[in-house]
Amino acid sequence: MKRKINPFWLIYLILVLYPLLVIMTIITSVLMIILSFIGDYRWCYIPAKYWGRAICAISFVRVKVVGDENYEKNKSYIFIANHQSIYDIFVVYGWLINKFKWVMKNTLRKIPFVGLACHKAGHIFIDRSNPIRAKRSLDEAKKKLRNGSSIVIFAEGSRTKNGKLGKFKRGAFKIAEDLKLPIIPVSIKGTFDIMPVFSYYIKPGKITVTFHEAIDTQNLNEQTMEEIIETTRNVIQKGLQ
Repeated sequence: MKRKINPFWLIYLILVLYPLLVIMTIITSVLMIILSFIGDYRWCYIPAKYWGRAICAISFVRVKVVGDENYEKNKSYIFIANHQSIYDIFVVYGWLINKFKWVMKNTLRKIPFVGLACHKAGHIFIDRSNPIRAKRSLDEAKKKLRNGSSIVIFAEGSRTKNGKLGKFKRGAFKIAEDLKLPIIPVSIKGTFDIMPVFSYYIKPGKITVTFHEAIDTQNLNEQTMEEIIETTRNVIQKGLQ
């Protein structure tokens, strides 16, 4: 369905929001790179957190958080979320209180400033076109979780094309199986209406982020994998309704 365009808002987007978004992203990336040399990766999250919140603010996007009592700060989890829009990234950076590592597509490494900043912050790039490299990336993710960090992964692998929840990939669940870390399903609702894939028109609106109760993974193995994946997907789907 074609989106209705407000000409006054379009002027704001072109003259204010887009330039600010680019400038803020470059400044945030540079700060993350500089702070990475301090020796403690946790400093890298400070500019990223305020970057995510600031972009939502200048986009006139309101964010409501539900269920943040379902996880503990400084404890390791596997946060598994749906992926509707680039605004999912801003929301996770801005409102997830735990320090975390993204598991992201390897192609994002090529983005100027952003790719290097993510590398310096210790995020994990995964090459899904190469199974051997993908496995190495997941092994790297497991090592980085041993220092108290969590992992955030969009289980669908890419943004939804139609707003509906897609099929979940197994990568995050394999990490949860190996390390026996609890899974926190995350439902991010409203971002598709704000900026869907293949669109550059950002529309003000409201995002609701729901952190669901943890799913225990002590009994997660190859036999129970599909059941846990389906359970996680159903929980996230319920939060989107």
